[in-house]
Amino acid sequence: MNELERFQEITTFIFDVDGVLTNSQLLVTEDGQLLRQMNVRDGYAIKRALEVGYRVAVITGGKSLGVVERLQGLGVVDVYYGVGDKVEAYREFMDLHELDDENVLYMGDDVPDYEVMRLVGFPACPKDACPEILSISKFVSDRCGGAGAARDVIERTLRLHGKWMPDAGDEEVPSSDF
Repeated sequence: MNELERFQEITTFIFDVDGVLTNSQLLVTEDGQLLRQMNVRDGYAIKRALEVGYRVAVITGGKSLGVVERLQGLGVVDVYYGVGDKVEAYREFMDLHELDDENVLYMGDDVPDYEVMRLVGFPACPKDACPEILSISKFVSDRCGGAGAARDVIERTLRLHGKWMPDAGDEEVPSSDF
């Protein structure tokens, strides 16, 4: 099966946060707050995927309520945060929605993602993922985490199905609240 055929099978996207939706860096404030930076183009892609019927979930070990609020603001309902066992969270999500592993693209970047990535049909990662994740990924984005890697896989999939651009007759301009 070639790369394009693999994207054709995707119905569900699951993303890690740190290193995938962010650039792996944390800004630690004087009062101990951890701040992350997210890419608005990833946000647009997530929102667009949801609008056209794809399922999007996030499984992260992080506990940032700001990240959760951001994702929920984009329409992501299935946000698993503060997760110690990503495989358990993945199985819970899959059972809840009665999904098939083969139709899932999971994008991770580091060792905590390894076991769950071995279960999905299409493991993917940003180009700056750790060697262990690079070695098991069926697709490596040419973008780094936090710099459009999530958009890359979503856009490829939606373009294959003719769902990336709003209908030509659509008068509605996409919201800039991504």
